[in-house]
Amino acid sequence: MAEVNWTDVEEIGIRLLEAHPEVDPLTVRFTDLYQWVLQLDGFTGDPKGSNEKKLEAIQMAWYDEWQEEHG
Repeated sequence: MAEVNWTDVEEIGIRLLEAHPEVDPLTVRFTDLYQWVLQLDGFTGDPKGSNEKKLEAIQMAWYDEWQEEHG
């Protein structure tokens, strides 16, 4: 699996959907989202490289993918 970093928001969104298909991304707290991103296979980003703007972008990318699956 290809490595991803904090800036790979679309790929992270896809991987979060695969890892947590039953979860509505808009219900996830940023503290949980942060941990879930760190736990993704292939994630190589620096844990200190996160911020609210990056987490929000990841959450929105995940939500876009989730909407496609759940209509």
